[in-house]
Amino acid sequence: MNDATQDFVRPGYETQPIPGFPHAPSDWSCEQAEKVAQTEGLALTEAHWQVVRALQELCTQNAEPALNARDLHDALDEHFHADGGIKYLYELFPKGPLAQGCLLAGVEPPAGTRDQGMGSAV
Repeated sequence: MNDATQDFVRPGYETQPIPGFPHAPSDWSCEQAEKVAQTEGLALTEAHWQVVRALQELCTQNAEPALNARDLHDALDEHFHADGGIKYLYELFPKGPLAQGCLLAGVEPPAGTRDQGMGSAV
C-alpha cells in the first residue's frame, strides 16, 4: 500500500522501516528486490544488498533536488572505493550499477541512467 493510501486508510499511521534497510522506500520489500534480481539474471549476495542500502540512503539524503546520474555514479564510486569502486560495482551489476541497482533498491533512477550512452547495457 503506498503512502497516500496508507494515510487515507489509517490516518496517523507511520510505516516501520524494514530491519537493515532504514532508508527503503515505503512501498519496497526485500522480496520485491529478489524478484527484480531474478528477472535481471542476478544472484543476490550480501555485496548486492550493501549497494541497495547505499543507493536507498543516497537517494533519501539527496531527494530534493534529486541526484543526477553523474553525481550518483561518483558517490557510489567513492562509497565502494575500498572494494574497487565502479569496476567492482560493474562486476556486481553487469548492466550498470545505476540501472540495475536503482531497480533493486526501489528508487527512481536518475535521468539518462538507462541510456546506452551513460554506460548502461540495459
